Amino acid sequence: MRVLDASAFMGDYHTDDDTATIPLVREELEDDASGYRFDALEGGGMRIHVPDGETVERVERAAGTTGDATELSRTDIRLLAAALELDATLVTDDYAMQNTADQLEVRIESIAQEGIDERRDWIYQCQGCGREYDDHRERCEICGSDLARKNPS
Repeated sequence: MRVLDASAFMGDYHTDDDTATIPLVREELEDDASGYRFDALEGGGMRIHVPDGETVERVERAAGTTGDATELSRTDIRLLAAALELDATLVTDDYAMQNTADQLEVRIESIAQEGIDERRDWIYQCQGCGREYDDHRERCEICGSDLARKNPS
């Protein structure tokens, strides 16, 4: 089974495997061609899955661990949850989704981009004093400056 991100519909992705997605993906498809592909696959038997709240929370915790929580949309989190629940391969070109999927041990297939080589656990660094945090915060608790996501390597 393959769980399809919006990029699969935009990139005219094809597979002989069973497919699934979530309702929020249809809302992301702004051009007619992608919308038609979604509708055609749905009419051809693509499963529309709504993931359980507990699984969504598990994905949110994993995204917090990797530092991708601020990069993932509501749709992204639910697609990851759907792939986890369906024991499916996630089809996406989104690096933050791939990074979080790796943390969750969800299989990934990329479309037009090369997939990730290794998982990264991002950190956040204060733009004022340079203090580093493992999890995202709006502001530095020391000096009050904004934080920026930083590659730890």
